[in-house]
Amino acid sequence: MITKASSLTWAEVDLEAIAANTRAVKRWVGDRVEVIAVVKANAYGHGAVPVARAALSAGASRLAVHRIAEGIALRRAGIEAPILVMAPLLPEEAPEVVRWGLTPTLSTPEAAQALSAAARAAGRILPVHVEVDTGMGRAGLLPAEVLPFLRALQGMEGLSLEGLYTHFATADESDPSFAMRQLRRFEEVIGTLEAAGIRIPLRHAANSAATMRFRAAHFEAVRPGLALYGMRPSPEWEPPFPLRPALTLKSRVIRVWTLAPGESVGYGRTFVAHREARMALVPIGYGDGYLRALSNRGAVLIRGQRAPIRGRVSMDQIVVEATGIPEVRVGDEVVILGRQGSEEIRAEDLAEWAGTINYEITTLISPRVPRLYRSGETLATEGAPAEAAPSPFAIP
Repeated sequence: MITKASSLTWAEVDLEAIAANTRAVKRWVGDRVEVIAVVKANAYGHGAVPVARAALSAGASRLAVHRIAEGIALRRAGIEAPILVMAPLLPEEAPEVVRWGLTPTLSTPEAAQALSAAARAAGRILPVHVEVDTGMGRAGLLPAEVLPFLRALQGMEGLSLEGLYTHFATADESDPSFAMRQLRRFEEVIGTLEAAGIRIPLRHAANSAATMRFRAAHFEAVRPGLALYGMRPSPEWEPPFPLRPALTLKSRVIRVWTLAPGESVGYGRTFVAHREARMALVPIGYGDGYLRALSNRGAVLIRGQRAPIRGRVSMDQIVVEATGIPEVRVGDEVVILGRQGSEEIRAEDLAEWAGTINYEITTLISPRVPRLYRSGETLATEGAPAEAAPSPFAIP
């Protein structure tokens, strides 16, 4: 149960927003294109298991994570949908991949051989995917390496070549030229494989940005991540369909006081009052994932009004100025990310103030911040029955 003592700061995740965004993506790509919901990094900070269930119920047919441990956690929660692990497989990971029925990404002969041996030992045939590096410069095979590697895979028992994919480096940028170059490289690899008699049933390339912008990149599946959470893939262009932000980060006022002229706030005295100011203490800091870069730059919402941060962000708390909110009281709800009244602070706003991207804002929310999952008017912790959902301020 979430108690008053343990919920000074918490996040509310709207699962209906996750579902609505998934349906919007599905409508955009059409019935012939699968939606692979990317739920890596704890679903971008939103909670992998509840988000995965919501996305699957709304039309996603597969999931994608980065690491095997993430896939195992979903399996342990009872999720049976195909789960693609996008990090290149290491040979020693092969037995666990087979045991949990995950879909690995292969990029080395050693990993492929280890997986083949593990699959044969278990009497199973495991689907595998191969990534092509068309310009991202990270993981994957170079285009010239793909055909020889796939020919070698065809001779390995226990493995079924299911997917081929790539990842765009600049699909979010207004200039599409490099993304189009990557797409052409990927299509050239596909053409080379087909000329050699190798047909891949599931080809995918599009992240959220490419899903929205490049229909030619849809192939048999798309891999939206950011869009499912209601966040914009780019500040340079508008999404072609509405997105509903799914996460609200909240806290409470725990002290209110008057700061006299000449008095300061926080480490380093980076804020000194030049006039009498009403201040409020809010228990969120970089230990919760609230970036220190927001010191003297960010703002929160109290009683529907913006209250700017004064001084440095500490590990556990921030100080905000509430001079323009004279009715502020201890216990008032504070919105760090989300909407309160007619005002809203988006992940994109926090990212701009901190000089980063919206991905980082939500993925950094730490495990000590409890997540509550909203369905309609009901809030529940993960796994709790909806009808027994506690209030964030419930006292046991």
